[in-house]
Amino acid sequence: MKNKSIILIILAGILWGTSGIFVHFLAPMGLTSLQMTTIRSTVSAVCMILYALIGNREMFKIKLIPLILAFFCGIAVFFTAYSYYSSMQLTSVSTAVVLMYTSPIFIMAFSVAFMGEKLTRIKILAVLLMIAGCALVSGIIGTIKLNTMGIILGFVSSFAYGTYNIVAKFQMKRGTNPLSACMYCYIFMAIVSLFVSNPAGIAHVAIKNPSTVWLMLGCGICTCVLPYFLYTISLKYLPVGTASALSIVEPMAATFFSITILDEYPGFFSGLGIVLIIGATYLLSRVKE
Repeated sequence: MKNKSIILIILAGILWGTSGIFVHFLAPMGLTSLQMTTIRSTVSAVCMILYALIGNREMFKIKLIPLILAFFCGIAVFFTAYSYYSSMQLTSVSTAVVLMYTSPIFIMAFSVAFMGEKLTRIKILAVLLMIAGCALVSGIIGTIKLNTMGIILGFVSSFAYGTYNIVAKFQMKRGTNPLSACMYCYIFMAIVSLFVSNPAGIAHVAIKNPSTVWLMLGCGICTCVLPYFLYTISLKYLPVGTASALSIVEPMAATFFSITILDEYPGFFSGLGIVLIIGATYLLSRVKE
């Protein structure tokens, strides 16, 4: 099952890597990062609820502690998506996704401090490579134009994503049904999103441009429902640090899509930073936990 879990994470990473494509086409329609986060969460919640009603009503059954954990997962995924989309618009797709994938640093620090994992030389080397890579990608080193807020939001998405990993792992250790965990996570994420965004603005865009409805549905299904479900299942069989590191495929997929579809070409220093961060993430994926 471990090998199947690795395949599921790779598929999840590729799907997550399509986020920049949806942001690229939805943002010019007048949708804000908060509204795109709302679309993503609401579509996901509705899809999961319909699936539960039609074929698996057991998904609604959940105990109090897993429900509380699902709430924190929803908050974490909300901040991950909002910060990620905002960082994309302020920097670039490849920069935003690579900054988000510094999350193994936060996960590793938490795992060492609270979960009894050892701090090995490989982990230390990986952290140093990530720090150097972030400096290059952010423009602190080199001649890249620095967008401070975009970089900060990139790190916020990283921290939020790391938090999701840790909380979701606790859920899986308690034997929570992955489908139930995902559904309630999306429901809480959607509730928060609807309160802080302008849902009427989303409806206005959908009515004015009916073709955007398909993009909205795709945004929710391709970047949230399917990848988070696949990823959460994998957490049942893999250590959280390994799972997070193996989703290294997302920055590679996102960079590939940004070059081939969005014509975003990273500069020398930015490209070098991306290589260092991906290399560091790969090193972490090879660590036996």
